[in-house]
Amino acid sequence: MRIVDTHLHLVYPKAFSYPWLAHEPQLNRPWSVESYFAEAEALGIEAALHMEVDVIEADMLAETEFALNVHPKVIGAIANGRPEHKDFPAYLDKLSAMGGVRGVRRLLQGQPAELSTQPLFIENLKRLPDHGLVFDICVKSHELTVAEKLVAAAPGVQFVLDHCGNPKIAQGEWDGWARHIDTISSMPNVSCKVSGILANVDDKWTVDQLRPYVEYIIARFGWDRVVWGSDHPVVTLFADLTGWVKATEAIIAGCSASEQEKLLSGNAERLYRLR
Repeated sequence: MRIVDTHLHLVYPKAFSYPWLAHEPQLNRPWSVESYFAEAEALGIEAALHMEVDVIEADMLAETEFALNVHPKVIGAIANGRPEHKDFPAYLDKLSAMGGVRGVRRLLQGQPAELSTQPLFIENLKRLPDHGLVFDICVKSHELTVAEKLVAAAPGVQFVLDHCGNPKIAQGEWDGWARHIDTISSMPNVSCKVSGILANVDDKWTVDQLRPYVEYIIARFGWDRVVWGSDHPVVTLFADLTGWVKATEAIIAGCSASEQEKLLSGNAERLYRLR
């Protein structure tokens, strides 16, 4: 089954500054596009979207431009952005001029909850549809109220909830996470990315431990509103790219070929305008 990876991080420390990596020693090194595709191609991953890697603001545009030209199989980018800034409309124009930008992400995890409730933030997000862009939301499970409020405040914007809402799988979190997923999935302008959950396990994780979370996401959002992402190289904290692909395949093995195609490639091509 062909796969489009909607969440690839590339790390080039000689070109860009990533302050947060100083606190992640296992990840704090170069992660090149060549090393990624050396593993990815054998797994059926035929294309990828680059996801911004929280570089410093001065590097945001350069990172996006770099990602759009780094490799022919990186077929688009989800750019870093700051909707809380007054100059965001001009920034959007610069992104649009690049061609190949498919969405914007402003990392919200660990940020003050009021950041994304500011009128300017919401007003600027409402500009995204005119540029054909979606907004990826990345929050931790205890911050999912932030996602709920943001999606409700901008019903004309297409959102993607990253990493299944980041359930704390190693701690067995369920009820609170599931209630938030119920609320978010009831809003028609949000899809969910089956990605990143291997950052929320420990080194004893199993496929059966992941299965109920992935199946719950699919049940709530439906097969037309889910996409797949590797979250490489963050996935390497407790597994590797191969392990995550094989776990995904095991979880959806009993599903129809049409359903698998929607999750692994079809929905991504439609949602991020890749066709």
